Amino acid sequence: MKKHSTNTISSSRSAKLSCIEICAGAGGQALGLENAGFEAMAHVEYDRHACATLRLNRPRWNVIEGDVRDFSAKGFKNVDLLAGGVPCPPFSKAGKQLGSADERDLFPEALRLVEECRPKAIMLENVRGFLDAIFTDYRLSLKKQLAAMGYKASWYPLNASDFGVPQLRPRVVIVAIREDLAKNFYPPIPLTDGVRAATVGETLVDLMASNGWEGALAWAAHANEIAPTLVGGSKKHGGADLGPTRARAAWASLGVNGKSLAESAPERGFAGMPKLTIRMTARIQGFPDEWQFSGGKTAAYRQIGNAFPPPVARAVAMKIRDAIHGTAHQSTKRQVS
Repeated sequence: MKKHSTNTISSSRSAKLSCIEICAGAGGQALGLENAGFEAMAHVEYDRHACATLRLNRPRWNVIEGDVRDFSAKGFKNVDLLAGGVPCPPFSKAGKQLGSADERDLFPEALRLVEECRPKAIMLENVRGFLDAIFTDYRLSLKKQLAAMGYKASWYPLNASDFGVPQLRPRVVIVAIREDLAKNFYPPIPLTDGVRAATVGETLVDLMASNGWEGALAWAAHANEIAPTLVGGSKKHGGADLGPTRARAAWASLGVNGKSLAESAPERGFAGMPKLTIRMTARIQGFPDEWQFSGGKTAAYRQIGNAFPPPVARAVAMKIRDAIHGTAHQSTKRQVS
């Protein structure tokens, strides 16, 4: 991929804030950024199906298909935010947790891009395993390198269900703010007491009933918990199913057959345990129903299962926006998105 550049970006409080996104995937983080008032100058993504998804839904977006290692941010000086969902396998408990020894570790590339464009803020998402003791030195090194460039970095463990997404989905968001703005940043606070994420049944009952299945309401009453974390898998492992044995057992307890995905919702007379469709998994992940996914069933599910839920991305991005504008304030109340 050729190095990409554009004109230097000017920042104005009266305009939307600017951002560039790496490892964009199917657009979960991009949607959250968009909904928080950020306008992306570029979305960099390696997977062709994910790139097609981004172009399908937002034809005007500048989608750059290729390896982030070949991408240059030098043409994006003074961008407000550099964001990305850098690959999780180097830190995932499901893998070997090789960290910096894993060829898929793209934190060094993110640091290179920070040096090139000097954004006001950085937002990087990863798995909860990033906080494991085995990576203490790695985290400290990352914080030290960001500090040398003038940023104050912190990491925040977040559960998607705390922000209205109907699955637990524990994740870590690394936020680094330029030192002169860092005092304005406060992490997002979960939903107000008494407001909870919807259950699987509440989230999917209309889709389960869409082909006339008489058992949809009874199924929804049984599926009365939030979803287990969706597992997208990698290109080497995982397919159009809901994960390994333990994950499938958790789905089965909610009345869902997780061995594969269905092409459509159950029809009249269906008996047994229903499977989820691509649209159902997308809703579980917090995507709006109008968001379409390119590629076959396996490719589409991998995009969904590996996505950053848009409502969580929005919650973090709004706090970053407030910090950049200098309008942040600490609140003892919990937020409602």
